[in-house]
Amino acid sequence: MFLRALSFSLSLTATAPRACELALVLAVDVSGSVDRQEYDLQMQGLAAALRDGTVVDALSEQEAMVTLIQWTGSSRQRQTVPWTQIRTDADVAALAHRIENDPRVWRNYSTAIGEALIAAERSFADVPHCRRRVIDVSGDGISNEGVVPKARHPFLAETNVTVNALAIETDDSDLTGWFYENLIRGDGAFVMTADGFADYPEQIKRKLQRETTRKLSALP
Repeated sequence: MFLRALSFSLSLTATAPRACELALVLAVDVSGSVDRQEYDLQMQGLAAALRDGTVVDALSEQEAMVTLIQWTGSSRQRQTVPWTQIRTDADVAALAHRIENDPRVWRNYSTAIGEALIAAERSFADVPHCRRRVIDVSGDGISNEGVVPKARHPFLAETNVTVNALAIETDDSDLTGWFYENLIRGDGAFVMTADGFADYPEQIKRKLQRETTRKLSALP
């Protein structure tokens, strides 16, 4: 009887998901305003940011789950890099390699940020064991199609999801301000600004450092 109980206990331990303190969705803008070079800057910049030592350590320590969603107009959002468990430096390196080689899905459509949020929300169903859920949205324009981002805030609040944003400023429309007012939500949510796509790699690194190194003691 003891041996059967021990075997059952070991079986449960082997199949139970490991601890995960952070589930992070990287939501990348591939709308029509983003040209081929700008898309490459985003993917190469994300890959480099993930390889940053501070980010590597934070993701590994939290046994984070990370995924990437490409998004553009209504009904055009796709999870192109599946949820990936981060436990070691090698896991981060493999994820970064996959992201920098992730082929673009769409090229000539509008900007539906609200629907990007919905796609990210749905993806969290695959990682219910993660304690903290964060959507990292980057983009170069306001939402001009589909669901209004603020309409998703009640559900995001109910499911305790934080939305942070990186505004890629390319004109004088104050996208940073728009993201503050209409997109971000959650405890400690923030917007960072890139001065054009050339500044994106540096700012996405700073952004990932900030959102991945949140004190574990502050978690709900």
